Amino acid sequence: MDIKVPTLLIDKEKCRKNIKKMFEKATKAKATLRPHFKTHHSAIVASWYRELGINQCTVSSVSMANYFAKHGWKDITIAFPYNPLESVEINALAGKIDLSILLESNESAIHARENLKNKVGYFIKIDVGTLRTGIDHKNEDLINNIISTLGKELDFRGFLAHAGHTYGAGTIENIQWIFDQAEKMLVPLRERFGGILSYGDTPSCSIIEDLSTYDELRPGNFVFYDWMQHEIGSCTVNEIAVCLASPVTAIHPERSEVVIYGGAVHLSKDSLSTKNGTCFGKVVELTANGWNTSLIGNVNRISQEHGIIKLSENFISDVKVGDIIGVIPVHSCLAADIQGHYLSTNGERIEKLSKT
Repeated sequence: MDIKVPTLLIDKEKCRKNIKKMFEKATKAKATLRPHFKTHHSAIVASWYRELGINQCTVSSVSMANYFAKHGWKDITIAFPYNPLESVEINALAGKIDLSILLESNESAIHARENLKNKVGYFIKIDVGTLRTGIDHKNEDLINNIISTLGKELDFRGFLAHAGHTYGAGTIENIQWIFDQAEKMLVPLRERFGGILSYGDTPSCSIIEDLSTYDELRPGNFVFYDWMQHEIGSCTVNEIAVCLASPVTAIHPERSEVVIYGGAVHLSKDSLSTKNGTCFGKVVELTANGWNTSLIGNVNRISQEHGIIKLSENFISDVKVGDIIGVIPVHSCLAADIQGHYLSTNGERIEKLSKT
C-alpha cells in the first residue's frame, strides 16, 4: 500500500463479521436493526449492511441524510434534535424518502407542524440518564402536548433513546444496570402512548444478551469498534476493524520516543487513562494485509499533527524515519469523521461523505 500521510485502514472482513454478528443479535431479539451511520459516513461501508437485507439506517445530520438518500437509502432516521433552521431541507428530503426526525419540545413540534408539508415521521426523544438531550420520562404532560400538537400532521413513530453514559459505566454490571433503568423508563411510555421503542448504543447492544424489550436497535460504532470499546468489554482486539497508518517522522532514542505524523486532527483528543499514563491510541505493527494485534506501545501525547509514542528499547531500535506505524484509535467515530477517505487492507480506496 502506498501510504504517505496518516490514513485510516479498514479491514473489510472484520467489518462484515461485526455487522453480521449484530444483525443476528437483533434478529434473535425480534428487533429491527437500524444501524447508525455516523461512525463510517460511507456509502461503500453502508453497502455491506445491504448484503444482509438491511435497508434502514440512522444518521446524525440532515447533510448525512441527504448523502445516504442519494445512495439509495429510502428509510432514514435523523437521530438529532429537529433544527428549525433546516426545515426547508428536511421538508424537501421528506418528499423523496421515508424520513423520521426527533422532537423534544412544544416549540419544535409547533414549528415542524407549520413548516413540514411533506409526510414526516417523528420520535419523541427520552433522556434515560445521559443528560444530553431528551425529555424526562416522567414528563408525560409534555409528551402528550407534543403528540396533541402534531395530531395527524406528522406521523408519530414512538420513543427513541440513547444510553450514551454506558461509555463511562466502567463495568459490565454498571452497563446492565443502565440498560435495566432505561427499560423501566421506556416501557411504560410505549404502553400508554403506543408507537415503538428505538434504542441504541454500542456497549449495551454488544454486551447485553436479551435485547427483546426493544422494537428497534440503533448501534453505530460496532462496525469498526475501537480501543475504548475494548476497554468497556464490547469487543475483542480481533474485532477492531480500523487502524491509523501513521508515518514516522522523528526518533528520540534518549527519551525512548518516536514522533509520528498522526495527531489530534487524525486521532481526535479522546483518551484513556492507563497505568502508563494517558493513552490516545494503541500502537501496533502493520503487516502486508492489515496489522498485528500485539501491542507495542501507546500514543502518550498529541498536538495538532504530532503523535508521541513511548516504545521499549527493543522496539525503538527497529524503527526508522519513514516507516509506517499502526495506531488503533481510542474512539473510531471521531478518527473516521476526520478522514477524507479510507483505505482497505487490500489497498482499495473507500470514499466517504465529505464536509467540504
